[in-house]
Amino acid sequence: MQLKSARLSPYLVAACLVGLCADPGAADGVKPGPASMDRLGGRPEPDVTLTPHRAVYELSLAKSVGAKSPTAAHGRIAFDFSGSACDGYVQNFRQMTELQPAEGPTRVSDMLSSTFEDGAGSSFDFKMQTRVDNDAAETVDGKAVKSRAGPIQVSLAKPKRGKLELGEDVVFPTEHLKRIIAAAEAGQSVLELKVFDGSDTGEKLFETTTYIGRPTTAPAEDKAAQIPELAGMTRWPVSISYFEADRKDDGPSYVLAFDLYQNGVSRALKLDYGDFVLSGALSSLEIASAPPCAR
Repeated sequence: MQLKSARLSPYLVAACLVGLCADPGAADGVKPGPASMDRLGGRPEPDVTLTPHRAVYELSLAKSVGAKSPTAAHGRIAFDFSGSACDGYVQNFRQMTELQPAEGPTRVSDMLSSTFEDGAGSSFDFKMQTRVDNDAAETVDGKAVKSRAGPIQVSLAKPKRGKLELGEDVVFPTEHLKRIIAAAEAGQSVLELKVFDGSDTGEKLFETTTYIGRPTTAPAEDKAAQIPELAGMTRWPVSISYFEADRKDDGPSYVLAFDLYQNGVSRALKLDYGDFVLSGALSSLEIASAPPCAR
């Protein structure tokens, strides 16, 4: 199977390494009972303050089933988030993953992603580069802009020049995160949004369903999370199912679960591809000072 990892969402890279990528229905999300199926109606501007931080997660194989699943896995995610609602948000992401398939040599991927999203969630610049083993790196580069009364306009420079339009009800990744936190603070348990993150060839749109669990302020197990800035802060267990647009009945392409703090910091990652699950343990966390913003 020829790998196209640079053209995928960061969390699908690992699945492609063992021949399991883009398998509709491969991952099953949490299915809460009807009593918890509240919806967050409308799209109010979320009043959420995100904290600049740098986090490192150590990846390991948590679960593996099926003949095509990996027998071993390890890697690392480095995540750097900065900015504010006034200046916009910058995310730098790097994921290195080494997987041992059931047959064949170990596969190694290295993915870098850099994005800028303005504070109002109205523009999104994205650049992603992925290298698998010794193959040539593949790059996605583009910009998406929301108009005040119309669809989102996406302009692509790589892998090939092009333009496309998305519906005005689509959000970008940082706004997505802010809306999840706002829904959690409002006591909601389910949030459904369409999300554009520049993955695949820069043309893929995801429909997402986020399930939000009960809040807690108990100390986290991770030593890296046992810092004064997080002491006593509310966090929620969150599970996000990613569906290809207009294919929600086929089941999610993958499920990302984690504990989400009120300030946007995450811990206890789980990347579920159905046939195997990767865990991401928070090993390092640095909280940076936030720039003044009166917004």
